[in-house]
Amino acid sequence: MTRPTSPTRSPQRLDDAVTGGIGDSPSRPDSTLKVTGEYAYSSDLWAEDMLWGSTLRSPHAYARIRSVDVSEALKQPGVHAVLTHQDVPGENVYGLKVSDTPVLAVDVVRHQGEPVALVAADHPETARRALAKIVVAYEVLEPVTDPERAAHDDTLPELHPGGNIVRYQPVVQGDPEAEAEVVVSDVYTMGMQDQAFLGPESGLAIPGEDGGVDLFLATQWLHVDQKQTARALGLPLDKVRFTMSGVGGAFGGREDLSMQIHCCMLALHTGKPVKMVYNRLESFYGHVHRHPAKMYYEHGATKDGKLVYVKARMYFDGGAYASKTPVVVSNATSLGTGPYVVPNVRIEGWGVYTNNPPCGAMRGLGAVQPAFAYELQMDKLAGALGMDPVRLRQINAVREGASLHTGQVLDSPAPVAELLERLARMPLPPEDTTTPRDVRTLPGGLSNTSHGEGVVRGVGYSVIIKNVSYAEGVDDYSTARVRLEVIGGAPVALVHTAAAEVGQGLITVHQQIARSELGVERVTIHPADTQVGDAGSSSASRQTYITGGAVRDACAAVRQAVFDRVARRFCEDSAGLTLTGGKVVSATGAVLDLVEVLGEEAIEETREYHHLRTYKMDPVTGQSRRVHVQHAYAAHRAVVEVDTGLGLVKVVQLDCAQDVGKAVNPDAVVGQIQGGSTQGLGLAVMEEIKVREGKIRNPSFTDYLIPTILDTPPMRIDVLERADPHSPYGVRGVGEPPTISATPAVVNAIRDATGLNLTHTPVSPEQLCGS
Repeated sequence: MTRPTSPTRSPQRLDDAVTGGIGDSPSRPDSTLKVTGEYAYSSDLWAEDMLWGSTLRSPHAYARIRSVDVSEALKQPGVHAVLTHQDVPGENVYGLKVSDTPVLAVDVVRHQGEPVALVAADHPETARRALAKIVVAYEVLEPVTDPERAAHDDTLPELHPGGNIVRYQPVVQGDPEAEAEVVVSDVYTMGMQDQAFLGPESGLAIPGEDGGVDLFLATQWLHVDQKQTARALGLPLDKVRFTMSGVGGAFGGREDLSMQIHCCMLALHTGKPVKMVYNRLESFYGHVHRHPAKMYYEHGATKDGKLVYVKARMYFDGGAYASKTPVVVSNATSLGTGPYVVPNVRIEGWGVYTNNPPCGAMRGLGAVQPAFAYELQMDKLAGALGMDPVRLRQINAVREGASLHTGQVLDSPAPVAELLERLARMPLPPEDTTTPRDVRTLPGGLSNTSHGEGVVRGVGYSVIIKNVSYAEGVDDYSTARVRLEVIGGAPVALVHTAAAEVGQGLITVHQQIARSELGVERVTIHPADTQVGDAGSSSASRQTYITGGAVRDACAAVRQAVFDRVARRFCEDSAGLTLTGGKVVSATGAVLDLVEVLGEEAIEETREYHHLRTYKMDPVTGQSRRVHVQHAYAAHRAVVEVDTGLGLVKVVQLDCAQDVGKAVNPDAVVGQIQGGSTQGLGLAVMEEIKVREGKIRNPSFTDYLIPTILDTPPMRIDVLERADPHSPYGVRGVGEPPTISATPAVVNAIRDATGLNLTHTPVSPEQLCGS
């Protein structure tokens, strides 16, 4: 086979662990290469005699395909293949939760950018020219673009068999018609956010001598990609082999397939390696985005601030295909009251098909949208009560043992009130009283649009709840294989999983676990591939919990095998042995070198880790004894300055307090919180895909703005470690919660500064200036 090349249980005792174990912050093994620009991403892959693949996409949001003529494209010199839906060797459909997405469009396109045909050529420019020669006759149709209408209006066309509702989920608790002394309500909307990863979709497919194919790619879930691709190719799983390559960011956008099937089809059809790399424009069309939402919320409370009821109706625009829409609805409705005790609840959630761009997983899946609404509601309620917004939240905060509105009892620490207290105690940044002020500290920054006139300051808080890992009865598990052997005169552990390293530091965490469990310094991580069991997706803040649990258990099995070998050899009691610093130590203090124990015979063990069982939500009441296996909590305080004349916002400070259960790698935890906070800031003030009549109007980083270093404020990070007794080492998911809580904190701060009743995110200058 041609291989691609690139250009150029707890540890025994943590206090005895080797350097770089759990609780330490060792350097990432890829850090130097990434900083120096030498790291090889999937877009850097190369193979001898390689072809380039490219995709023809629909320019229309909704249209019938009357004909496709590829004859002129096939005549183009250098073109090796032009494929349409007729060339799909297996099933021409795939999907994460619902198989509803065509590999290549057949008779209809349901969104702008839907793939229609593929080309393989000897040069990327040749492939692009061939695409331009494919003639597609379309009958353009009126697109369905309003998700609320799609949920209720039977006169609209059905975009899929069975109608336009992907999932409807109500949650009812107590008296849904309860009344209260103080009532606040509003309608909240959230725009479509893009994951905006810097490394576009890419991969290299190499046909195998056995009739199969090897794909080297950037993804979030190797095995689910493999299964969907194998079905489309009409091949058994063992003939479709996937290997992780360097990933330039993900944030949920790589959970759905993009170029996987297309690249493999072209490679198998031509018998040559085929590389596909999207440009930025195609990337905007080629991956899913965050679901836009429209949310009707009403909160009722007593005069002393105790919540009486929450009523909500939420609409989530899934776009043309289902993707993760069913999960978004589940998460949104099960978390829709926030981290608060609410005795009476009626929530309804709809996820619908439209002809807007497809939406799926993005950091904070399904929890971001309702958190924006319920946290703005809590500030609005505090205003109506004349109460401090932090105090109102603390009065109603959940604690361990409390019941959520789904009926699930929280069986691990829930330090919501403490997080808020810690934030409130942090010193506020001082007001800048210098004259004239440095323009870099003002809204608008170096654009020099303001010199301090009309600039007002505001402070906003938020606190959120987020589920960790898969839910609603999904058997969430991961597999790890660990091998311990002597290499170069020293014991070395090899850890092999299929878990996707997408920048979150998972490789480092696996090394730390192996060092702590096996007491060895040298730990190597095998490239993630489908030659080992499934590890699930790098999403839902689950990998340290689930795959970390599998690595821990496999290491424990290897360690026990070492002890058994020593016990057989020296008639020792294996229960009295420990393994640390490359030595086996007996209860009597005798020491045996691990190199001597292993000799030339390696020890290898494979284990699966499964979390506690979860249960589906009742389709009528939404009740469930355990919808989610774990919850995470984060709180933010934002300080902003707003130029009320120009509608410009500067986030002066964005502080966070978060419970992480156990900080396996403290530096990485802080980095995740900083990164997540910045992504939430982006959603608050700048990030929105503008869609009109189903078409994206700003598919570039020129017009779709993301925060730069100049937009990112100082952050105080307060990390709590309240261990979850059910998870390995007590860990709690880290990556998603700060994204969720940052957005409403920033918007609440802007509302505090301006007095405006802002209900849409991101907040635009037009909203602030009233135009």
